[in-house]
Amino acid sequence: MTVSREEKNYARRVVRHLAKHYADAECALNYETPFQLLIATILSAQCTDERVNIVTAGLFAKYPTAHDLAKATQKQIEKIVKSAGFYRAKAKNIRACAKELVEKYEGQPPLELEQLVALAGVGRKTGNVLLGTAFGIPSGVVVDTHVGRISRRLGVTFEKDPVKVERDLMSVLPKKEWIYYSHRMIHHGRAICDARKPLCDECSMKNFCPRIGVK
Repeated sequence: MTVSREEKNYARRVVRHLAKHYADAECALNYETPFQLLIATILSAQCTDERVNIVTAGLFAKYPTAHDLAKATQKQIEKIVKSAGFYRAKAKNIRACAKELVEKYEGQPPLELEQLVALAGVGRKTGNVLLGTAFGIPSGVVVDTHVGRISRRLGVTFEKDPVKVERDLMSVLPKKEWIYYSHRMIHHGRAICDARKPLCDECSMKNFCPRIGVK
């Protein structure tokens, strides 16, 4: 994929504005270890971070490590994670993931994206969250609904598929910004760039944002 200098310069302009206004933005999920972040991220699918933090407070109090969670039954886990939605599938995945970590990696998440996405319930987004947030490894760009939506509004990408959006972002953003871009975009989406009623007049990027798709 060929990327022009203008496209890279524009992306850097977006990065500068995000860095200025959300310098301290970080992952909203509560965790104490990389394993706990991995499990919390799996549970966060189609669920708010606030709800996940409530659920994991009880889950990690009882099963703080992969070894502990791997010994739990499906029913025991379902009971704790029920309010996170899709609880049967999520309970099955985090239990299977914990077992795989114990059997293959001594209970610790691997540091390679290819190995992570092979675990139960783990896709590129979850793998990128873990590697970037827990280990500072820029394996890719986390693309959630905020990141995808706002990147399209800004014209940084025109793709809708998360994998294609990530590819575009990786091509225009400096690698050192891959981790921070997602955290800051998420905060910007919650504070300013709402899906239905974005506060464009209050946005620091109002002078150059094309507001694609905003009515």
